[in-house]
Amino acid sequence: MTTALGVLGMPGFTAYAGLLAIGKPQPGETVAVAAATGPVGSAVGQIAKLHGARAIGIAGGERKVAHLHELGFDAALDHRAADLPGRLADAAPDGLDVYFENVGGAVWQAVLPQLNEFARVPVCGLAAHYNATSLPEGPDRSAQLMQSVLSKSLTLRGFIQREFVPTMFEDFLRDMTGWVTSGQVQYTEDITEGLDRAPEAFVGMLHGRNFGKTLVRVS
Repeated sequence: MTTALGVLGMPGFTAYAGLLAIGKPQPGETVAVAAATGPVGSAVGQIAKLHGARAIGIAGGERKVAHLHELGFDAALDHRAADLPGRLADAAPDGLDVYFENVGGAVWQAVLPQLNEFARVPVCGLAAHYNATSLPEGPDRSAQLMQSVLSKSLTLRGFIQREFVPTMFEDFLRDMTGWVTSGQVQYTEDITEGLDRAPEAFVGMLHGRNFGKTLVRVS
C-alpha cells in the first residue's frame, strides 16, 4: 500500500511526467538527476535507462552513491565530496542532454557548464534553497545563466505534476506498475514509527538523512 505514496503515486508520477514530457530523453543521450536516491530522483534515473539513455545520479554520502550503482545508474557522484564540477565533467565526457533539477545551489552551478546545446532541464525542486531566509551571498550569476540559455538554446521548464494528470496519469500507472512488478524499477522506503515522530522525520528529510521515500507509520 505504501507505493501509493511513492513510486506508484505522486513522486513516481512526478519523475515520469517531468522526465518524459519535458526532458524527453533519447537513446544514447546522458541524463543527470540530483537527489538521486529520493523517490523522484531514483525513478528518473531508472526511467531514463529504460529509454536507452545514460543515467548519472548525484546524491549525498557514500551509502547513497553505492545504492545508485545497485539501481543501475551509469555513474554516481557524492555532492559532498571535493570538486563536484570536475568529477561531473569526467562522468559526462560528452556533456549532459537532460538535467532533472531537484536541488539547485552548488549542484546546479556544477551542472550548468556541462549542459549541451538544446539540453532540457525539468525543474522539479530546489531543496538547497528551502531554508533560505535571505538572498544568497556572492556575485549575481543570473547573467551567466541567461547567456547559457541563449547561446546553448536551453529549455528550462518548471512544473508541478498535477498539470500532466489529465494526459499522462493513466499511461504512468500502466507503465510504472509493469516496471515495478518486473523489477525494472526498484524503490526504497524510509519508515518512521509513530505520528509523534513526524516532525523529526520531516526535518531529517530536509537535511538529507532519509534514504528513499520518507513515510510515517501512524498505527
